[in-house]
Amino acid sequence: MAVEMKVPSVGESVTEVTIASWVKKDGDFVQMDEIICELESDKATFELPAEASGILRIVAQEEETLEIGALICKIEAADEPAAISPPAIAADEVTAQIITENVKPAALKSTGEIIDVKVPTVGESITEVTISSWVKKDGDFVEMDEIICELESDKATFELPSPSAGILSILAKEESVIPVGEGIAKIAVGTSLASSVAPNIAADPTPAIAGYAVGHPSPSAAKILSEKGIDASAVKGTGVDGRVTKEDALKASAPVAASPSKTAVTTEPVIIEEGDRVQRREKMSSLRKTIAKRLVSVKNETAMLTTFNEVDMKPIMDLRSNYKEKFKETHGVGLGFMSFFTKACSIALQEFPTINAYIDGNEIVFNDFADISIAVSAPKGLVVPVIRNAEKLTFAGIEAEVVRLAIKAREGKLTIPEMTGGTFTITNGGIFGSMLSTPIINAPQSAILGMHNIVERPVAINGQVEIRPIMYLALSYDHRTIDGKQSVSFLVRLKQLLEDPMRMLLEV
Repeated sequence: MAVEMKVPSVGESVTEVTIASWVKKDGDFVQMDEIICELESDKATFELPAEASGILRIVAQEEETLEIGALICKIEAADEPAAISPPAIAADEVTAQIITENVKPAALKSTGEIIDVKVPTVGESITEVTISSWVKKDGDFVEMDEIICELESDKATFELPSPSAGILSILAKEESVIPVGEGIAKIAVGTSLASSVAPNIAADPTPAIAGYAVGHPSPSAAKILSEKGIDASAVKGTGVDGRVTKEDALKASAPVAASPSKTAVTTEPVIIEEGDRVQRREKMSSLRKTIAKRLVSVKNETAMLTTFNEVDMKPIMDLRSNYKEKFKETHGVGLGFMSFFTKACSIALQEFPTINAYIDGNEIVFNDFADISIAVSAPKGLVVPVIRNAEKLTFAGIEAEVVRLAIKAREGKLTIPEMTGGTFTITNGGIFGSMLSTPIINAPQSAILGMHNIVERPVAINGQVEIRPIMYLALSYDHRTIDGKQSVSFLVRLKQLLEDPMRMLLEV
């Protein structure tokens, strides 16, 4: 009697999955709990184990999208092939895995224990992370606390250390979005040995057991081949049992383009050429889908509105011109615009506490401190570290924090505590040339200030037309918490403080 395997439930909000790849082929004999295929949802990529031993009969094909509970394959009862004897399978699984993955058996003294490596809790508001890159390869021996991969959230990038020494078995691919607490790898616990050959294993004539790695690309190799538009089946693998390694993928050459009349189901970019007009379609990455979902969520869940004002930057520019050299000589940091805006916002937030508040369920939470998030450009995009207690810092203290956080951002060393808990955000699109924008609120905050480029414009000063350096300011706010009068008054107060910076020093 055949066992019907259906798409399992993988989360409350997940209603369908896509078959990323079949690890086993139709007609193959599979063992119970052996991985037979990889499934992909909008949140994660995971492996599907066989529910019984027998002959695999595939029902759904690769790249097919199935609803939860839909039939995916059948497993027909059958005797185990003679090529794989029961004693061989009953042997030490860790040793068998070592042989399969082409790791020198003597390099590991197995304990037989398998440890699940799961995504750790990295912050109160973070529910999922993206696997940015695997530092170690599938089948590598790793030491305890050795970095095995880099994880990326919407707030920071951080490294994941190995919880134990042993052989690494990777379960989740790069760019996969994984919920906190989900498993991404397993480690066959063991210790490294100095000798190059273990006598008891070297004397064992039992051949290596072929695993599902046969002809299967490693996660990093799959990513490289996908970017090159190369089918993994067309690449000869030099790894164990024909596994396509990262090196194989880097050396692989792109195939000759197929005739436009031929059609095939593929995940590679689809290129359509009409003369000198080229159109390319690419499948949206899981990370891009997550970002899009969050931005739409903020727009849908907040009553967002934007108000504008302009600031004459001449007083600040004159002050910087007169004192920037002395300031740097005294404090060891430069005097930039960010310290003026951060200080002005921290003062205005104390006067208009609703701007500094946020909604939590049916309550509004007010803060008597100003933890101001600032947008900083990093190699992987903009990150938003937090300047704590900005209302208590001097200009020099703010500038020192800006420099410290910017350096850590560029080096990818920002920690989760440095990225969370802000009460208000400042973003400066002006450094990229933006004249005006409507920034999106950094939830759960209630407001965000957008700075823009400084342009000389004619303005009326005491009845006379003068050319002044003008910056437009934009305040996006949640109208559920903040009334129009409060938002406009907040911007007017910022304008007053910035156009007469002596007020900030005298606190008037």
